[in-house]
Formats: sequence, structure tokens, C-alpha cells
Amino acid sequence: MEKRNTIQKELVLNAVTKMRRHVTADEVYDYIKKDYPSIGKGTVYRNLGILADEKKIRRVEIPGGADCFDFTLEKHYHIRCIECGKVFDVDMDEIKTLDSFIHDRHGMKFLDYDIVFKGICKACQNKGEE
Repeated sequence: MEKRNTIQKELVLNAVTKMRRHVTADEVYDYIKKDYPSIGKGTVYRNLGILADEKKIRRVEIPGGADCFDFTLEKHYHIRCIECGKVFDVDMDEIKTLDSFIHDRHGMKFLDYDIVFKGICKACQNKGEE
């Protein structure tokens, strides 16, 4: 069943697209609230989930941190700065045969994966040099 498009859903999709980075639900909420102060946090969270389910945005699950939402739909890898928590795309091609290297000893049916590397972003590296 196709979910209906709402003004709120369009606001959320436009925010993720216009922000042009990996954003948390709170960041999307703050961005929209500036122009639409009556929007509720639950509305933003719910619509982010719906848009991710509809594959109009990509949810990036961040171990130990808040999920991020990405406007780039193609499969790609990410790196999270361990200092500031920002998430960036990794500049490398997808390893298309990665799932063929998995040895299943638990009877799992593999559906998908997100790979998130850890590092320190340039801005945080520069802070350490000051």
C-alpha cells in the first residue's frame, strides 16, 4: 500500500535534501522548526521513518550514536568522527561481492548492511593542533 504524501513529509524530505549532509532527526526537526514552529518532533521522527521505509532517504544506523539520514540513495560506506560525531561518506567503490565472503554459522538470512568506519575528521584534527 502506497502511503500518502503529506505536507509534513515533503517538509522533512526537503530538509534532508537541502541540508546536504548526514543529519540526525533532531537536526531535521530544528531545521524545519525555524520556518514551521508548530511542527511536532514526533511528526518529524515519524516521517523520517516513513521516508526511509519508502527508500526516499537512507537511514544510517550509527553504533553508539543517533541514526543519521542521508539524501544519497546509492549503496556507499560512511565514516564517523569519534571526536565530534559527524558522519561523512567514504570515497570508495562499493564492494559488490562483500556478502559472498560472509560465513554464516547462526542460520541468519542476510538482508543488508551498513559499514561505518571510525576516524577523526579534518576539523577535529586541526583543533588538536591549535
